[in-house]
Amino acid sequence: MPVVRSNAVDLCYETFGDPADPAALLVMGLGEQMIAWPDGFCALLAARGFHVIRFDNRDVGRSTWLDDLGDVDVRGLFAGDLSSVRYGLRDLAADTAGLLEALGVDRAHLVGVSMGGMVAQLVAIERPDLVASLASIMSTTGDRSVGQATLDDVSVLMPRPDADRAAAIAADVALYRLIGSPGFETSEEVLVSRATAKVDRAYHPAGTARQFAAIVTAADRTPGLRALTTPTVVVHGEDDRLVDVSGGRATAAAVPGSSLVLVPGLGHDLPEGAWDRIVDAIAANAARA
Repeated sequence: MPVVRSNAVDLCYETFGDPADPAALLVMGLGEQMIAWPDGFCALLAARGFHVIRFDNRDVGRSTWLDDLGDVDVRGLFAGDLSSVRYGLRDLAADTAGLLEALGVDRAHLVGVSMGGMVAQLVAIERPDLVASLASIMSTTGDRSVGQATLDDVSVLMPRPDADRAAAIAADVALYRLIGSPGFETSEEVLVSRATAKVDRAYHPAGTARQFAAIVTAADRTPGLRALTTPTVVVHGEDDRLVDVSGGRATAAAVPGSSLVLVPGLGHDLPEGAWDRIVDAIAANAARA
């Protein structure tokens, strides 16, 4: 897959559809590679008239791994020790903006899920010249009073550095059984297939920890969101256990003129049964640009 240099890191990317169509840049969430955007979802979006670009964020997949920066002390992080934080969400936003510039994309429709929604929000706030429209999906504002997980233990998000292949695959399947969509059936076969593809392509727990540190130390984006004039849609599952639906509501409330699409039964994943609803929301919002 092709790679471009952006903000002092190499970013691996892939495209779907006609390059002559308006660009839609997909920004993935915590620890997830670009293949977490299902091929079918990307193809569906391309069929709606977008040139779809998905990419690996820094520290995951086949983009630059920043192990030379050192590991994150996750326990210390929760105790208030920020000394092991290696970079912030603004760095990922700068990566994203730089990717668009490196590809010669003047303006793109930004679509971000979870952490990717946070990054997309920051790009819209700091580089509005690059953003034709914004779709913030299963994400939040950075205000700690909203969007908090309702899981008993968020440590399940952290892949184990010492896990062998079988254990890593099993852990990913278990995670998505926990945070996935109760209203949309995803077979065990699909979950195992997706987990296997991720582990075999690039298993990098240290990068997930560094991204996690960037999330938990990020500033509240609400003031910046209130100043946005970018056409914005906020999509959130009513059954999201990882980022509570209050995060989506707060995001929509902050952005002037935004629309809020709540999906019953949707959790913190992209099940095939919800693709049409999500793509419809993205396309309708983009048409306002």
